Amino acid sequence: MKLRAALPSAPPAPVLPRDGSANARILTTARQHLFAYGYNALTMDDLAHELGMSKKTLYQHFPGKDAIIGLVIDGIGRAVRAELEAILNDPSRSFAQKLRGIVDVVAPRLALLSPAMMRELQRYAPQIFVKIDELRQKNIPYVFGRLFRAGMAEGAVRPDLDADFAAQFWLQAVRGLVHPDTLAVTQLTTQQTLQKAIELFTTGLLTPAGRKDYEKNFSR
Repeated sequence: MKLRAALPSAPPAPVLPRDGSANARILTTARQHLFAYGYNALTMDDLAHELGMSKKTLYQHFPGKDAIIGLVIDGIGRAVRAELEAILNDPSRSFAQKLRGIVDVVAPRLALLSPAMMRELQRYAPQIFVKIDELRQKNIPYVFGRLFRAGMAEGAVRPDLDADFAAQFWLQAVRGLVHPDTLAVTQLTTQQTLQKAIELFTTGLLTPAGRKDYEKNFSR
């Protein structure tokens, strides 16, 4: 029996505290520090100092650094989803061009989540680690389900493919491959893992014509 899961809607925007201009500064600075130095190196003291405000004022905007990081992750998730929607809705792109575009959008974001960063989150901020995984579970089946169906309609993907099952298969593959324990074994970055996984996964999906277009778009 084919899996026919309902397609999830776009992730809802988080509710931001008031005084958006100050919050924007806080979130931007926190994002820069988080991805430059890691989770443990980001402290409310350092953040307040960088922003030129007291820690008391900072706490008036956010209850703690995990709340700030949670909104940073939500913001990245919304931006990625919007860019992927634009790619999927572009009728001028072939299946391989859409896949290329998806990789070009996702890979730089994955590069931000280094294995060391993911280990820190898993150990010290499990709720944020779970949030990242939940975003994957919402977005990967939706994006790749649509992509596979478009590829089937185009003749680039095998017509006998169960697109929903393939999307769920890809989700579970990605979840396992980018887990900190797996990355410790493979010694690959998250970006390298995505590139290798895409190559391996798509080999069995494509028709001869689809494979030719894939090789043309991924030869660089």
